[in-house]
Amino acid sequence: MTDALRTALGALTTRGRAFVSSGLTAVVCSFLLGLDDLVRVGALLVVLPVLCAVVTTRGRHKLGLARVVEPQQVTVGQVAHVDLHLSNQGRAPTGLLLVEEQVPYALGVRPRFVIDRMGPNWHRSVRYAVRSELRGRYTLGPMTVRINDPFGLVAFVRSFQSSATLVVTPEVVPLPAIPLAGTYSGTGEHRPRSFAGGSAEDVTTREYRHGDDLRRVHWRSSAHAGELMVRREEQPWESRATLFVDNRRHLHRGSGSGSSFETAVTITASIASHLLQRGFEVSLVSSAGPLLSHGRESRPDRTALLEALAVLQESPRIHLSAESLSAMTQGGLVLAVLGDLHDADLDLLARVRQPSEPPLAVVLDVEGWDGAAGPATPAPPTTTPTTAASRATAGLARGARLLAGRGWRTVTAHAGDPVPRLWQELGLAGRRGAAWGPAADPARRPQRSAS
Repeated sequence: MTDALRTALGALTTRGRAFVSSGLTAVVCSFLLGLDDLVRVGALLVVLPVLCAVVTTRGRHKLGLARVVEPQQVTVGQVAHVDLHLSNQGRAPTGLLLVEEQVPYALGVRPRFVIDRMGPNWHRSVRYAVRSELRGRYTLGPMTVRINDPFGLVAFVRSFQSSATLVVTPEVVPLPAIPLAGTYSGTGEHRPRSFAGGSAEDVTTREYRHGDDLRRVHWRSSAHAGELMVRREEQPWESRATLFVDNRRHLHRGSGSGSSFETAVTITASIASHLLQRGFEVSLVSSAGPLLSHGRESRPDRTALLEALAVLQESPRIHLSAESLSAMTQGGLVLAVLGDLHDADLDLLARVRQPSEPPLAVVLDVEGWDGAAGPATPAPPTTTPTTAASRATAGLARGARLLAGRGWRTVTAHAGDPVPRLWQELGLAGRRGAAWGPAADPARRPQRSAS
C-alpha cells in the first residue's frame, strides 16, 4: 500500500468507513446469493469513499491566514479581540472548513468556527474574544483547519504554523501625587524635568532664535535680560527611581490571583506607571537582579515595564542577590514592595542608603493572605481619639517597624487595602518624618496621650 493510499484511507470519517464496510459486505453476499446487481451496489459503496479520499487529500488546497490581535497588550480582566483572515490561494474550491484556534486554558475555551465553501481567491474573516484574570504572556495559535468533502466521507486536518502573542499585564491603579523631593541625580540624557523642589532659577535659558517655539519663552528671564529668552531643551538634572519587588516564594502567602505576590505586582505596576507619568526614569529590580534598567541609549517605557511585570514569576531564591542590592544603591529614589521580612533581609536592606532621601517601602502583612488564617478582618473601632500619625504607627507590622528603624520610610499593606491610600500614607510618613531614621523607632517615639 502506497503512502498516498494509506493517507487517503486514514482520512475516512466514520461514515466513510461505514460505506466501505457495507460495500465489502454487499460484494461478499452477492457471491453467496448469486445476485449480480448487489455486486454493483457494493462496488459503488467501496469506490465512492476511496475516490473522495484520494481527490480530497491530493487536492491542492492553498490556504492563507492572517491573524490580528487588538490590542496586543491588555490588563487583567480586559477583553482582546482576535481577527482571523482566511483566503483560498489555490485554483480549486474548498469544501466545508472547520476551524479551531489553539489558545491557553487561562484565556477560555478553544474557539471553533464553520466556514462555508470558498472558491478561488475568496476571503473569509472570523473574530473571537479572549479574556484572562491571570497576567502573563500567552501564545495564540497555531490554527487547525479540518477539510471535509461534500458527502462527509473524508476529513483531514491541516495546521498553520503562525501564531501571535497576547500580553496580559497587572492592573494599574491611578495614584495621587505625593512629595518626592531630592530624587534628581546623574547626568544622562538631560531631558526636561519638572523639579519637585526647584524654582524658576533652576531653569537654564538662552537667547531667542528665529524658529523657536514661543511656548518655550521664559518671561521672567526675558524681563530681567531685556530680550526674549527661551528655556533650553536640556536640564542639568535627571530624575531616577529604582523600584524593587521581592518575588521570593517563601515570603508570600496565598495562591492564584488572590495571593500576596499578585498584590505586590499590582502595587509595583501602579507605582511604576505613576513615576513614569511624573517624568522619572524607572529601573525595575527583582530578588534575582535587574529586570529593566535605564541607560543612555535605551530607556524602558510604560509598555516595557508592564510587560516585564506581566511575566514576573515567584522565585525559589532564599536570599537577595548582590545584583539586587547593587541596583538599589545607584542613586536616585529607591522604592521597594516587600513580603515577609527576616532578620537577614533587614540587615541587607539597611545598607541601602541615599544621601538625598531615605528609601521607601510598602511591606505586605502576608498573614492576611494566608488561606489557613482566613481573610483579614478590620480592627474593632476604638473610642480613643488618635491622629493620622498614631494610626499609621499602630498599623505598622513587625517587618515594617524594624525596617523603619533602619532608615526606611515604610507603610504596611493589609489584604484589601486600597493602593492609593497606601501611597498617600507613604507620603505622610515622609512629611512627618516619623517612619524613617533611627530616631523614628516606634518603640522610642513619644505617644500622644488620650484626653
